Amino acid sequence: MTTLDQITVRVLKYDGSESRRWQASVSRQEEGLIVLDAQFEADVQHDLLGKISRGTRTIEYYWLDRWYNVFRFLESSGATKLFYCNVNLPPVISDRTLTYIDLDIDVLVEPNFGYRILDLEEFEENSTRYDYPQQLKAQAHAAVDQLISLIKTRQFPFA
Repeated sequence: MTTLDQITVRVLKYDGSESRRWQASVSRQEEGLIVLDAQFEADVQHDLLGKISRGTRTIEYYWLDRWYNVFRFLESSGATKLFYCNVNLPPVISDRTLTYIDLDIDVLVEPNFGYRILDLEEFEENSTRYDYPQQLKAQAHAAVDQLISLIKTRQFPFA
């Protein structure tokens, strides 16, 4: 892939069923990190964030060896509105598609770097529904700890 190539992002549940997909542009790719630039293609109603309007821009950070990704939501001015982090299995890239399995736990980060851990109940419910292995559950909780450390120390991409 080269800079500004188009890529499809697919989000799956643990059973392999697709929950979302969208198009994005590859803005940067370096060893183990892919940065995408995307816009919401339709209005989305989010339980916590409210209405996310069509055209809302995100910068998305995916590491091929980490159990999370980070979405930086932008204001129309380009300023950071918030960060939204997803705990997931490390993504896989194949045939111009980046695919990851969402493990439900999310971390919402405000511009002042206050944060909230979200959807722990959904993680526990799906842990039972899909019979998550103990190692997967441990990795998911370790990913949350890693994200909190990055947020507190203002490390990339929270710098």
